[in-house]
Amino acid sequence: MAEKKPRQLMVPQGGVLRDFVLRLKLIGRLMADSRVSLFLKLLPLASLAYLISPVDLVPNVVIPVIGVLDDAAILWIGSTLFVELCPPAIVNEHMRQLQSNLDDANDVIDAESTDVND
Repeated sequence: MAEKKPRQLMVPQGGVLRDFVLRLKLIGRLMADSRVSLFLKLLPLASLAYLISPVDLVPNVVIPVIGVLDDAAILWIGSTLFVELCPPAIVNEHMRQLQSNLDDANDVIDAESTDVND
């Protein structure tokens, strides 16, 4: 029996904001990929629809803080389930491409500078 390797989707590299942007880019790429099931693509769309819909599980008027947190929780659950349920090979392919784009942006150029007096 083949040994299963644990799947690591996102390697933390730069911080919360960078990971958030990377996750958004990954979701965008997966939504545009024709190999991902249309049924799966409904998850992030449904969570966004819940965010903008007037129907709310916990109204903000009754419990202000919890009302906002349930909206954030629905977005987080929808996006996490979407990425986790997508085929691992497709997710890994897009992650490699995104990581290579980030690695190229961090190249250091060795150069000399001179000051020009007016």
